Amino acid sequence: MTIIKRLSCLVKSLEDSALVLAFFLMLLLTLMQIVLRNFFDVGLMWAESLLKIMVLWVALLGAMIATREGQHIKIDLFDRFLSESRFSFLSKVVSFFSAYVCGLAAYSCSELVYYEYMDGTKAFSEVPVWLCQIIMPIAFFVMGLRFLRNVWKS
Repeated sequence: MTIIKRLSCLVKSLEDSALVLAFFLMLLLTLMQIVLRNFFDVGLMWAESLLKIMVLWVALLGAMIATREGQHIKIDLFDRFLSESRFSFLSKVVSFFSAYVCGLAAYSCSELVYYEYMDGTKAFSEVPVWLCQIIMPIAFFVMGLRFLRNVWKS
């Protein structure tokens, strides 16, 4: 097995594991909040903030996995009307445009994360906001690379 395939398998397992773990922890924390509020009239003050951040992480990890699997949202109107060669060319153009948009999003998100790092604000407890937002530039960068891969894939 080549290094690229091993690295690809490692990234795949990391993405899948991170998504499952984040989703499981999100459900567990939500359930815990419900039980604490309904039966003990207390709650964790930081849980709402953490849950919002976890929704962001689950959404972007899910988007990364969907892009990896080719199951992302797409409009497949033209595949019914175009020949296979023209549709293949159009798919490459769309993938390139998608990679470009993801690149712009990754750049913008990295600037946001940098400014949050410089600002030093806290999301909850002692956790900095930039650490909670770091998934955004990473996810868009990875999705952009995967769309670029689709451009050169046969």
